[in-house]
Amino acid sequence: MPGQPSRNPPSSASDAPVPGQRADARHNRARLLQAAREAYALNGTDVPSSAIARRAGVGAATLYRHFPTRGSLIAAAFSEQLAQCVAALDEALQDDDPWHGLCTVLTKVCRMQAQDRGFSAAFLSQFPDAPDVHRERARAEAGLAQLVQRAKDTGQLRKDFDPSDVTLLLLANNGVVRESPAASTAASRRLLAYFLQSCRPTDAAPLPQPAPLRLDDLYKPPHRTG
Repeated sequence: MPGQPSRNPPSSASDAPVPGQRADARHNRARLLQAAREAYALNGTDVPSSAIARRAGVGAATLYRHFPTRGSLIAAAFSEQLAQCVAALDEALQDDDPWHGLCTVLTKVCRMQAQDRGFSAAFLSQFPDAPDVHRERARAEAGLAQLVQRAKDTGQLRKDFDPSDVTLLLLANNGVVRESPAASTAASRRLLAYFLQSCRPTDAAPLPQPAPLRLDDLYKPPHRTG
C-alpha cells in the first residue's frame, strides 16, 4: 500500500444516508440494510431483493428508491465488513513483525468469511456502481503485496510465496463454509493453520508457478470454450 495507510473506511454513494433525508426514510433505509445483512448471512447474496423488502417490512418501490441496483444494496450492506478488512491490513502494515501482521490479517479475514455466508460474495463481487469499493480493494491488494515482501525480506516467509496465494486461500476457505457456524469456524481455523505452516521458509522443492489470480477475478463467470 503506497505511502501512509489510510484510516478511512471504504465508502460509496450507497454507504451513507442522503443528506436531508426525512426521518422515516432514514428508518426504512436502516431496516433494509439490517434485513439484507441478516438474509445474506444466512443464505448468501443470491437472496432476491423482493425477499429483503418483505423482511424489512417495506415495499419494493421503497427498496429501489434507496438502492436502485442489487449491487448498491450488497455494497452498502457489507461496507462495514469491507472497512474492517482494510483496517486489519492497515494495522498489519504497522506491525513491527511482518509475519505476525500477515498471520493476524489472514486470521481475521478467514474468520469473517467463515462466519458470514454472504461475506465471500460481497468481498469478491464486482460493484460497477460503487467505485470506492474497487479503489479500496486495489489498495488492499497493494498493501498485501507490501506485507508479503516485508515478510520475505525478514526471512519469515518462503521466497516462492506469491500474493496470489492469498487468493487461493480465500477460495479454499470459502469452500469449507457450512450451515453450522461452529463447524465452519473450526474447519476454517484448521485450513488456515495448514496454510500458514506451509508458508514458512523450507528447503523443500519449489512450488509450481503462481496462478494469475487477483481478487477481482474470483467472481467472474468461468471462461468456456467451444
